[in-house]
Amino acid sequence: QVQLVESGGGLVQAGGSLRLSCAASGRTFSDYIMGWFRQAPGKEREFVAAITWRDSKTYADSVKGRFPISRDNAKNMVYLQMNSLKPDDTAVYYCAEDRRRWAVNIVTTMEEYDSWGQGTQVTVSS
Repeated sequence: QVQLVESGGGLVQAGGSLRLSCAASGRTFSDYIMGWFRQAPGKEREFVAAITWRDSKTYADSVKGRFPISRDNAKNMVYLQMNSLKPDDTAVYYCAEDRRRWAVNIVTTMEEYDSWGQGTQVTVSS
């Protein structure tokens, strides 16, 4: 059974930075696409970024150029570096693992991800 644990959220002023981390266990981490999603109050959960086991990356337009995603397969960790934060980035951020082993195409819909963390709150003040 896959377990994902996020950390690194918090309160930050607009323009600031945070680094989210996600520790994974339970499957061969390096074989799977890892993604980050977020859910703001009153809104649906949305895709933020994802990274394949080959290190290919895809970003939502709203975070492109600001939120680089990375992974460390030796440590079973995936990261989201959040720079130039805006109040609109306020949300609960979730780490997720794709259900498909050795997949090379990133899918941005929630249904493709079968394992989720508990989420970490990010609040950006203006």
